[in-house]
Amino acid sequence: MPGPSAPDFTSLDALVRPRSIALIGASDDPIRIGGRPVSYMKQRGYAGQLWPVNPNRPTVQGLPAFASIAALPAAPDVGIVAVPASQAIAAVDELGKKGCRAVIMFSAGFAEMDEAGAAEQDRMTAVAKSHGIRLLGPNCLGVFNASIEYYATFSASFEKGWPIPGRIGIASQSGAYGTHLFAASLDRGLGTAVCITTGNEAEVALGDVLGWMAQAPEVDVICAYAEGIRESAKFIAALKLARANRKPVVMMKVGRSALGGHAAKSHTASIAGDDTVTQAVLDEFGVVRARTTEEMLDIAYAATKRIYPAGNTLGVLTVSGGAGVLISDAAEAAGVAMPEMPAETQARLRTLVPFCAPRNPVDCTAQVTNQMDLIAPFGDAIAGEGGYPSILAFWSQTAAGSSIGPRLLVEMSAMRARFPDRLWVMSMLAPNRVRDYEEAGFLVFEDPSRAVNAISAMGRFGDAFAAVEPAAVPLPRVVLPTQTPSEAVAKALLDQAGVPAVPEHAAADVEAAVAAALSIGFPVVLKILSPDILHKSEIGGVLLDVGSAEAVRAGFATLLQRARQHAPSARIEGVLVAKQIKNAVEMAFGVLQDPVFGPVAMVGLGGIFIEVLKDVAFRRCPFDAAEAERMIRSLKGFPLLDGVRGRPKADVAALAKALSALSAFAVAAGPKLAGVDVNPMLVLPAGQGCYAADAVVEVG
Repeated sequence: MPGPSAPDFTSLDALVRPRSIALIGASDDPIRIGGRPVSYMKQRGYAGQLWPVNPNRPTVQGLPAFASIAALPAAPDVGIVAVPASQAIAAVDELGKKGCRAVIMFSAGFAEMDEAGAAEQDRMTAVAKSHGIRLLGPNCLGVFNASIEYYATFSASFEKGWPIPGRIGIASQSGAYGTHLFAASLDRGLGTAVCITTGNEAEVALGDVLGWMAQAPEVDVICAYAEGIRESAKFIAALKLARANRKPVVMMKVGRSALGGHAAKSHTASIAGDDTVTQAVLDEFGVVRARTTEEMLDIAYAATKRIYPAGNTLGVLTVSGGAGVLISDAAEAAGVAMPEMPAETQARLRTLVPFCAPRNPVDCTAQVTNQMDLIAPFGDAIAGEGGYPSILAFWSQTAAGSSIGPRLLVEMSAMRARFPDRLWVMSMLAPNRVRDYEEAGFLVFEDPSRAVNAISAMGRFGDAFAAVEPAAVPLPRVVLPTQTPSEAVAKALLDQAGVPAVPEHAAADVEAAVAAALSIGFPVVLKILSPDILHKSEIGGVLLDVGSAEAVRAGFATLLQRARQHAPSARIEGVLVAKQIKNAVEMAFGVLQDPVFGPVAMVGLGGIFIEVLKDVAFRRCPFDAAEAERMIRSLKGFPLLDGVRGRPKADVAALAKALSALSAFAVAAGPKLAGVDVNPMLVLPAGQGCYAADAVVEVG
């Protein structure tokens, strides 16, 4: 049996591929909520059994109707419930007793309303689970699976057209927005095979749906709309499966702002969570986040070619120098590298067109429209000698005309045939030619900037698909104290787990402090030692450059006096005497307990800069040193560690090892760990290590 780390996503088959359907609350009116599914499936020729349940009519839309669920001729694979909320739970129970395997609950009036509704939703979920039913909804718009003409939905979107053949799947917590994505896809000529909306997610959550699509042969590309993630384990398992099966996931995750987060909660009774943490999880699994519907569809459209270049670079063929500059700017913003063409290739292309600009973008100029046999040598040079996995050709309106268009298609098609493994993209204003180019294997965009964003996404998918699954990170043995400890104990706990601490000693009295300073060597740092004073610098509780025994004695008295003055009720354990480390780069580590994803580690610039600049990277715990180094290198402030302006390079390897150790500590500590703050983490020059100068381990 699959364990928690390997959910059985095929258990949704009855919801998405049923052979028999009971519609409870079926209506003879084809435009009512209970009538649309019957009407749709009759129109489209659904081949399975369709059993309307309505005690008031002998027939529904020409089909024999059944007076009750008990009267059905057999157990349906799925029951569609379209009755008032007051009758919904009884319908689930009766379907369960009949042997039904899945329920789609259209009915609203549950957790999206108030606490009483949430209690009723919990009762419905318990009833469904007691019968082993997979429950979709309540308050959902349902499902369609166009491959079997199955339309368990009351959306009116089909009045503008039925799904066209294709292999895009839509998974949406919002029913209306999910079908909006379908309708927008239809307008773009994109084929959506499956759409599943989850509503309140009483039992089936977004992770279940993503997981089903990740293993379903109907779907190659997954588009997801999310307001909040409810079940992190299934969500993460689904993203892992999609990555393993090379199925790209493009997600619109809303609720970034405080206002948006509030709207998400009131709409679907879900928790939007911390957007920064969610972004880190999506990045971990190569999910590309779309900012707009247009961007989502652009990416889905590009993904239908199923060419995902790892280590992506972009080569550009253009008849416009201005377009080349625009494309270069877009590529830099999207993080797509555009390396120069080889020098010898540039020289050869100049012999063909002396006034061309062959660096990359390769501006072949409008001369190629006058001498079209030049297209092949320029394009072949980009694909062959430049070696770019992605190639964007900008032709503007020249592709549309009858004088150039037909020959251009012939030349470009032959070029693509010579390099079929490349991602070929055309930017042109030629609506009359789009279908011809798409049938020839090209992607076509009017706006070159949108084309670049889609190309960037394909590379990000490729990098994720090519990534090697890291080995399991070993966890240390951690025994947390019963309450938040002092700084000295916190650093000792972390040091034992592999996060090195600055050499230091706790001193309960002044003579012990002097002895500790003499043992460590001057200068030293003195800090007030108290589990109740977490931010010592705010009360003057840290003294630097303490250079003699006399200074230690005076400093000891000063710290105790400041503690009594500013925190009279705090427990004082003495003074911490620590080695003062100079010429180090200050970094910061942290751990937070995310309510959805559990412990999440953070790294950023240390001292006050972490609050001012917010230059930080997050990652779900645990992770290895290689991933820790990737996080560190992603920081805008990384040059401070990499020897900027003649400074010595810092010990990044030691810092990464310590960050990985912190991530393992966070998992091993368990849910009692409320958070960790290591600031500053002092990083010495390469080969000399790093040391935690201050730390808080908060116990919940």
